[in-house]
Amino acid sequence: MDSAERREKTVPRRRWRRAVLLTVLLTLLAVIAIGGPVYLKPQADPMRKADAIFVLGGASYERYAYGIELALEGWAPHLVLSNPDGEADLWLSDLCAHQRYPFDVSCAHPDPRTTRGEARELERMAEENNWDSVIVVTFTPHISRARWILERCYDGELIMSESPSVKGFAYWVNNYIYQTAGYIRAALQRGC
Repeated sequence: MDSAERREKTVPRRRWRRAVLLTVLLTLLAVIAIGGPVYLKPQADPMRKADAIFVLGGASYERYAYGIELALEGWAPHLVLSNPDGEADLWLSDLCAHQRYPFDVSCAHPDPRTTRGEARELERMAEENNWDSVIVVTFTPHISRARWILERCYDGELIMSESPSVKGFAYWVNNYIYQTAGYIRAALQRGC
């Protein structure tokens, strides 16, 4: 095979590679552009009084402290702390077992240990306690997805609040990927 024949075979391959690379790049840019408002600047609601504060679970305790702060400020008379790890989380278990505050504190044990399980637990507790409005505390990239999942189960008013935190670039990239996967998983699930 001479060099002219090799060039003829190489040119279509290069064009195909460039087209694939361009498609991947444009898809990535579209995902970033669409996800920006959803993950970086989600719609948090103005704070107003509610029947309860429900703090969604997670690895960071910042949101639990923020939920306690909101309850101390008088935004709601009941504070529910989601405790997906149950007895294994000694700090939350102790906090719920010993009432130290002038408001009611309880722990929710979602099943499954996901936002969907928390939505089911919120609905159960709201029905049991006649709650018409709930302040939901979670972290910024989770607000939009949490609202979407919670609205599937709970018919009352949700007041979504983001717990204050400062995170670096790696945190945002990780959450971009994680929350996108969570949206896909939630879209595949039916009902509450």
